[in-house]
Amino acid sequence: MKFGGTSVGDIARIKNVAKRVKAEVDRGNQVAVVVSAMSGVTNQLVAYCTEMASLHDAREYDAIVATGEQVTSGLLAIGLQELGIQARSWAGWQIAITTDDAHGKARIESINADEMIAGMEQGHVAVVAGFQGIAPGNRVSTLGRGGSDTTAVALAAALKADRCDIYTDVDGVYTTDPRIVKTARKLDKITYEEMLESASLGAKVLQTRSVEMAMKHHVRVQVLSSFSDAPGTLVCDEDEIVEKALVSGIAYSRDEAKVTLIGVEDQPGIAAAIFGPLAEANINVDMIVQNTSRDGTTDMTFTTPRADLERALKVVKDNMKVPYKSIDTDKAVVKVSVIGVGMRSHAGVAQTMFKALADKKINIHIISTSEIKVSVLISEEYTELALRALHTAYGLDAA
Repeated sequence: MKFGGTSVGDIARIKNVAKRVKAEVDRGNQVAVVVSAMSGVTNQLVAYCTEMASLHDAREYDAIVATGEQVTSGLLAIGLQELGIQARSWAGWQIAITTDDAHGKARIESINADEMIAGMEQGHVAVVAGFQGIAPGNRVSTLGRGGSDTTAVALAAALKADRCDIYTDVDGVYTTDPRIVKTARKLDKITYEEMLESASLGAKVLQTRSVEMAMKHHVRVQVLSSFSDAPGTLVCDEDEIVEKALVSGIAYSRDEAKVTLIGVEDQPGIAAAIFGPLAEANINVDMIVQNTSRDGTTDMTFTTPRADLERALKVVKDNMKVPYKSIDTDKAVVKVSVIGVGMRSHAGVAQTMFKALADKKINIHIISTSEIKVSVLISEEYTELALRALHTAYGLDAA
């Protein structure tokens, strides 16, 4: 069981979590719990680091921000003990969740949960501080924002758990954002691949790395609400879903910026000259389109995270060896994606998308596709109109 920051936001909510955990124990289950820091705590700890020094030591940063989860795990263990449940808290280094040395965004390399398993065999509930591990040099490491989801799935794999329940402030995975599209439906099941595409394309329900890990280790993940007893959404292998929907959902991301290099010489090596320096600067490039003119020049358009736009422009201006006439940028764009494993065996999915947008007079800037998704870049002002139109076009509206 994993509980996020809003689920453990204060003492009353931690007591509520303790009751949920006790209910699972009372059903006869062996339970491990992973917790995030109380909502707002990590932001405050990060702010302390930045206030002390804008360019701070990443190892000390990890030592500081990891304390948020340790407070929550200790409090929840006390709460469980008050309910008569044997429980103890575990920091990442005590288990040992071993990571690499990329402080602030470390990746898990191994988990040795033998001691923890021994305690669980005796009926103890293990309450684990999420988001953290131990790096080379015996230093505390953190896994990056949303890392508690990754801790939970990795621990579920190490424990060979029947299921990993992730409790959050939503009660499952919806066909699209229900705050925008009132007719959005909650899905009973969704495949790892669809969830991975949704997470990477803007859906905030699960962290991308945790879904990757679940898919790799075949960990069945259930998304549930901490605040209701409604059934959630199961993220599982494709073969667990009998009738695969053509489209399972519509995702969107406002975190996009469009860059167009105008009048670049059309010659071999142009793409490498543009995108090589961006890759070396660790700037992610997503959608790419190239338009060649008759005069021997080409316009190269690509998208990058909005937060990286200024860095991307600096890299292009400082490092690019290929001449160009001008650069055009646009932050007022959004990426909208249609996702579904059913696309593999059905034609016409993209056409439905393009017609629905055309009927609403929405212009498409860029198109990109994969086996189970079609993404388009459109002007941000049309986000809500596009989501509603596509949701209806694919028959996803609730009856």
